[in-house]
Amino acid sequence: MKIVITAGPTREHLDPVRFLSNPSTGKMGFAIASAAARRGHDVTLIAGPSALKTPAGVQRIDVVSARDMLKAVRSIKADVLIATAAVADWRPAKCACKKLKKREMSGELRLVRNPDILKTISKLSKPPKLHKPSKLFLVGFAAETNDVLKEAARKCREKGLSFIVANDVTQKGCGFGTDTNKVTFVF
Repeated sequence: MKIVITAGPTREHLDPVRFLSNPSTGKMGFAIASAAARRGHDVTLIAGPSALKTPAGVQRIDVVSARDMLKAVRSIKADVLIATAAVADWRPAKCACKKLKKREMSGELRLVRNPDILKTISKLSKPPKLHKPSKLFLVGFAAETNDVLKEAARKCREKGLSFIVANDVTQKGCGFGTDTNKVTFVF
């Protein structure tokens, strides 16, 4: 079975040295990729900026932005997409070619919405390059701070997912950068 896993954060650049992002390390996605490869699956890991080593037996594609990640996901033939990446929902409307100087900045930042990778893929009438004519099996992850199960259920429905893994990142030992986690599967 061909499995694509997204992991880590995305970065949305303001200029060559500044960006919007989040504290995702990619640990969860890399661990899932490693487990899938050990079980004999053909695994491609699409990783946002992460210092983690590529698991044995896993093909890795490095990306930076949400749009880069969407392009990479759309380019791969797969049976399953497991989207653990913490994709930035917003990006600056413009990215400067040179470092912005404080004296030249107004203090306001205009943002535009990034594409929702899972929603985009699930809404395609025929998902890209599937092995089988059946629907792509989509798994999402929801890092939430309140109304965790309600938000996860909403996302699962709106994005047309097979299921979603809900994670309350306010719990001790859970969330970004931890070696352990507590999650709830929402169908």
